[in-house]
Amino acid sequence: MPEASATSVDPLAEQPTVRVLVDLHELVDDSSLPSGARWTLAEPGRQLDANLIHLPSGRRVDTHTEPDLDVVLVVVAGGGTVGTPDGEQVLADGKVVWLPHGTTRNVTAGNDGLSYLTIHRRRPGLQIRKRPGQ
Repeated sequence: MPEASATSVDPLAEQPTVRVLVDLHELVDDSSLPSGARWTLAEPGRQLDANLIHLPSGRRVDTHTEPDLDVVLVVVAGGGTVGTPDGEQVLADGKVVWLPHGTTRNVTAGNDGLSYLTIHRRRPGLQIRKRPGQ
């Protein structure tokens, strides 16, 4: 059996590892954390982005259109509404909402606030390129 050289790389060391990242319910229940993004997926080499968002009672994510990414929204706690040009849909704990790219929407927290997880394909990083012809 050949001896491993000092410069060889262990192929198993480069393999992704399955692991629990966070307990969303602990983050939702922690009132010392601010509103907004309470957790963001930040694992190197990932192909997805995910965020735990908390909105206090009556707060809202203003109306916007996502041109590029489909988003899955999973309600973790509380309730509220997702508004679209076709009307409002009720959000409640455990609901899963499909937000296709190109759709216009807003999210408003109800009386108990709203905590939800968003999951979507990772946006490519910004790249600086030369203009054509330069």
